[in-house]
Amino acid sequence: MPDTKEENQVQSSSALHENKMGTMPVNRLLLTMALPMMLSMLVQACYNVVDSIFVSMLGEDALTAVSLAFPAQNIMIAVGTGTGVGINAMLSKSLGEGDEATANRAASNGIFLAFCSMAVFMVLSQTVVRPFYASQVAEDSAILEYGVSYLTICALLCQGLFLQLAFERLLQATGHTVLSMISQMSGAVVNIIMDPVLIFGLGPFPELGVAGAAVATVLGQFVGAAVVIVLNFRCNKELHFVVRNWFRPHGPTIRRIYVVGVPSIIMASISSVMTYGMNLILGVFSSTAMAVLGVYFKLQSFVFMPVFGLNGALVPIIAYNFGARKRERMITTIKLGIFYAMCFMLAGMAVFELLPAQLLGLFNASDYMLEIGVPALRTIALSFAFAGYCIACGTVFQALGNGLYSMIISIVRQLVVLLPVAWLLAQTGVLDYVWWAFPIAELASLCLSTWYLVRINRKIISKV
Repeated sequence: MPDTKEENQVQSSSALHENKMGTMPVNRLLLTMALPMMLSMLVQACYNVVDSIFVSMLGEDALTAVSLAFPAQNIMIAVGTGTGVGINAMLSKSLGEGDEATANRAASNGIFLAFCSMAVFMVLSQTVVRPFYASQVAEDSAILEYGVSYLTICALLCQGLFLQLAFERLLQATGHTVLSMISQMSGAVVNIIMDPVLIFGLGPFPELGVAGAAVATVLGQFVGAAVVIVLNFRCNKELHFVVRNWFRPHGPTIRRIYVVGVPSIIMASISSVMTYGMNLILGVFSSTAMAVLGVYFKLQSFVFMPVFGLNGALVPIIAYNFGARKRERMITTIKLGIFYAMCFMLAGMAVFELLPAQLLGLFNASDYMLEIGVPALRTIALSFAFAGYCIACGTVFQALGNGLYSMIISIVRQLVVLLPVAWLLAQTGVLDYVWWAFPIAELASLCLSTWYLVRINRKIISKV
């Protein structure tokens, strides 16, 4: 009887030599993989902004309610994307090593973890949403009722979100970023189309107001999930999908996924804690100040989301070549990733500095919102000069299995520096001073990111 293990190794070795992540010129490879994801992320950012623009037409209370949902929604996304980073790193490294069995096991267990995540948030949708809002606004306010309605729908019907994130990471890890883009864009387009239809009740559809924005969001997620699942089954030949294996958890594989994934989840969730804390600090000044912060996060997604798309390409390329022991390709990828991230962030900073009033005007900003929002956007945007470099460094740490470094940097930036500095500046009673906490925190992140990059180069990259 032939040795099946030996045959698999030969087949995997052949696949390894044909995989573009180990052979294509690095700059072309990075752009080929990153541009589709960056474009899809821009579309995602677009629907985030469009969603808020339509909601703002219902009034500032509705806009504030949706803005306050950001920390909770971000935690859901953090769990999905953080787990995806772990899947991506393990799967890409396994493919680089020619270990097909481990790669398939990583994919199956990643899908299993997506089902576990959605079950948790379905329960939370019925237990913590109202207390979450009540801790930030008055019990009898319209903001609370709008917010509870919006966030409950998003959390209860989160199945599409988690399935879409998990299956997209499988496409990205195997180099099929164009297919990943198709799934993301299909969901985003559905969301953009259905937003005005469900919010204002166009045609045969009822007028749902803020709840309509939530329904449009989850509808887009379900469509994106359906598309990406079909694309994986039909086009992702590097992986073998066996549905029954999705519900057969393998402890060691889950542990390996979360070694990288948990720090990434915590790192992304920390921004939720930071945003929640900032809302409490800003609430002392006015609810409009909280709305300005929410609008900022919507607008900054146009700058940050494409960089995250770039990082989605960096992780599998670095991890694959790490597994294949190709140091020069790793170094070239890291340098290019940092360069492109910094260029994009500097361009974004220029837009925020030159056109803050026009950006706020998209959200039907009142005179008071413009008065406090223009200096806010200009001050916070100064942090973009450092953020691109820091984000790219964090991606390098995750790709090389050192997600803990990224987590530490994120904790220091957002909890150790940003929130305390913002609170101290708020004690002056001058709102404009509070926004300076963002560039101060990013400068601390810059120093720590550089120190860890030097360390990881000495301990890992130089020894490949």
